[in-house]
Amino acid sequence: MSELEAIKTLNNPISDLISDDIFDLLNSRGLIHERAVRDYRIRVKFKTLRAQKIRTGDAIDSLRDEYPYLQFDTIRKIVHNPPKQATV
Repeated sequence: MSELEAIKTLNNPISDLISDDIFDLLNSRGLIHERAVRDYRIRVKFKTLRAQKIRTGDAIDSLRDEYPYLQFDTIRKIVHNPPKQATV
């Protein structure tokens, strides 16, 4: 991976959902909800850990190492409660 690709990957935490260009455009216009992106990444990481047969509590503890400002129960709620759908 080239250095530019590595930087773009760091800039777009949801590259599996949208392209880097679209992410940059949305982010430049203030349309990216940072907490929702963080919660999405936590859910993806949790599912990956659980697929590796890691116990739920241990997976949450591992996530707490990455996000030390979040409590155990907060991460538990993020991974077990689906996001609320926005109504228009």
